[in-house]
Amino acid sequence: MSGLLPGDPADHVGGVATPRAQCVLAPNPSPMTLDGTNTWLLSEPGSDLAVVVDPGPLDETHLRRVVSTAEQQGKRIALTLLTHGHPDHADGAARFAELTGTAVRALDPALRLGDEGLHGGQRLEIGGLDLRVIATPGHTTDSLTFHLPADGAILTGDTVLGRGTTIIDHPDGRLGDYLASLRHLHAMAAEHGVRTVLPGHGPVLADALGAVDYYLAHRAGRLAQVETAIEAGCRTAAEVVARVYADVDRALWPAAELSVEAQLTYLKEHGLI
Repeated sequence: MSGLLPGDPADHVGGVATPRAQCVLAPNPSPMTLDGTNTWLLSEPGSDLAVVVDPGPLDETHLRRVVSTAEQQGKRIALTLLTHGHPDHADGAARFAELTGTAVRALDPALRLGDEGLHGGQRLEIGGLDLRVIATPGHTTDSLTFHLPADGAILTGDTVLGRGTTIIDHPDGRLGDYLASLRHLHAMAAEHGVRTVLPGHGPVLADALGAVDYYLAHRAGRLAQVETAIEAGCRTAAEVVARVYADVDRALWPAAELSVEAQLTYLKEHGLI
C-alpha cells in the first residue's frame, strides 16, 4: 500500500493533483527520469491564466499537449518557470516560449528568455495564483522549489522525487547545500502547512514531512556507508559505488558516482576523512 512507502505516494503519475496543479507527463521515461518529466500546469480556480513549470524535453508533441491541455480548460499560458536547467526539465523551454509567447524565468540567467529572472524569496502573482519562490540548491546550484500556499503544496523539481532519491550533481551540486535545503523544506512541512509534494518525476506525495524525513535519513545513512567504505580501503568514487550501491541498478552507477564525489567532498571539508 502507498501509505507504507516514504511520503505516501499516489498510485499513478499525471493528471490533476491539487485544485491548482495538474501534471502533464512527458514521454521520456528512463532509469533517471522515472516515468518521465512532470510538467506542471498551475492556475487559480476560475482564472483564465495559467503558469507552466518545467516544459520538459524538446518534444513537439508533448509541448503542444501542454498548450492544448490549458486551452481545453479555457486558459492561456502566461508564464513559463524552470526549477533548474537539466535538459529533461528545460530543453523544451525555448520552443515552448515560441508556442505560447511567454517569457521563461529561471535562476540561471543562461536559461531565461526575457528580462526577469527568479530568486529565493520572490512572490509571484498570476491571475490570482499565489506562488512563492524558494532557493533549494544542492541537486544543482540553480535548483528552485515553488510553494503553492493555497494548496499546501511544493513543486520540488529534482530536489525531492516521487519515488527513490535524487543525485547530487557534482561538482555543480553540493551536499552541504542540499542538506540545508532539505532542512528548509522540513521546517516548511512541520511548521507552515506544507503537506503535498509535486515532484519533477514520479507520483505526487501526500506526506511532505515523511518524504523529507526519509531523504534526510537516507543521506545520513549513505554518508556513514561512504565513510565505512573509505575506512575499508576504497579510494575512488567508482570503488565506493561498487561497494555501497551494490544493490542499485548498474545503469544508475554513473549518476551515483556524482553523488559519491559530492559526499567525499563534504566529508573532506568537514575533516571526517
